[in-house]
Amino acid sequence: MIDTEQQVLRSVETYRSAVLAKNVDTFMHLYDPDVRVFDTWGIWSYEGAGAWRIAIEAWFSSLQDEKCRVVFEDLRIIDAPGFAALSGVATYTAISAQGQEIRSMQNRMSWVLKTSAHVLRIVHEHTSAPIGFDDAKAILHRVGKS
Repeated sequence: MIDTEQQVLRSVETYRSAVLAKNVDTFMHLYDPDVRVFDTWGIWSYEGAGAWRIAIEAWFSSLQDEKCRVVFEDLRIIDAPGFAALSGVATYTAISAQGQEIRSMQNRMSWVLKTSAHVLRIVHEHTSAPIGFDDAKAILHRVGKS
C-alpha cells in the first residue's frame, strides 16, 4: 500500500506530465467530479469537473505549438489516511516549438485531496498571486522566500 504522501507526490508528477503533454484526460483524472477550483485567472470559481475541464481544454489549446513546463517548489504536505493537503509554488514556463523558454510566471498553489473510488483526488484547488500594494497588480514572480 502506498502511503498518502507518496500518492500526493505522484499526483504532482501526473499534473506536471499531463500539462507538458497537453493531455486533458490524464489531467482531469486528478480531480474529483465535484471539485471546486479557485483559479487565479478570470473566473471566480469553477464548480465541478465539467466546468474545470472546459477551462483546461481552452488553456491547452491556447498554447498552440508551445508546451508548458511546470515546476513545483516549497511543497508542504499534510496527510492522513484518505486525506491530504498540499501547498507550494508552481512555476509555469512556456516553451516554444524550437525548445526555447518564452515566458514564465509563478502561482501559489493549494490542493485538498481525498480518497474517491480508491484514488486520492483533488476536491479543492486554489491558485493565487499576491497583489502589489502600490499598483494593485498581480505579482507573478517570487522575489524571495518569506
